Amino acid sequence: MPAPVWALQPLVAYDIFMYSRSQDRGVNAMPTLYALKPAFQGRLRPLVNRLAAIGVTANSVTILAALISIAAGAVIATLPEWRWPLLLIPVVLFVRMALNAADGMLAREHGQASTLGMYLNEICDVVSDLALILPFAAFALFNTWGVIAFAITAVLTEFAGVLGIAAGIGRNYAGPFGKSDRALALGVVAVLCAADLWSPSIAPLVFPAMATLSLLTAINRIRAGLIGSAS
Repeated sequence: MPAPVWALQPLVAYDIFMYSRSQDRGVNAMPTLYALKPAFQGRLRPLVNRLAAIGVTANSVTILAALISIAAGAVIATLPEWRWPLLLIPVVLFVRMALNAADGMLAREHGQASTLGMYLNEICDVVSDLALILPFAAFALFNTWGVIAFAITAVLTEFAGVLGIAAGIGRNYAGPFGKSDRALALGVVAVLCAADLWSPSIAPLVFPAMATLSLLTAINRIRAGLIGSAS
């Protein structure tokens, strides 16, 4: 029996995210659905070209992605008695990943790369993550402090990655639980919660587990920076 579309959407969002990030970093690796890359690029480029032609900037697209995440998070946080708004998360993740790819293409292919864009990209990514993580604290099913811990460690992970630039090794994307992994995990958590498929005995452990993985990722990135700067 084929999986329903809503169950696959977080996985598609994950692949779009990995594609956009690999393009931004100039690498060719694509861990899943590699064939999606050229098709996605081909479909997105005409739209990106039109956006560039009418004056849309990479920075405005970056900010739009953050605003969409904030709006979705606000809806979810204000309606904790309803679970269906959680289905916004995989949808927003999909849109956000497409916008991330678009702002990268605008920057690379239309001469819009800038230092401001680098700042906006990093800051808006963190803001978007927080906007989609923190609303889970409003659901009694999950451990509130676990949600908060995950939010904090997600920020630490990205901070440790950015500090790789100061350490002289460049932006660090070491795992095991970076941006793409968080996007996939959060989408799956949201869909399972909306479908009421979480066991009450397991759900409280989900966010502490993701916080632990994020902390390990931050430690790995710090270690990489220390080793790289010493060599």
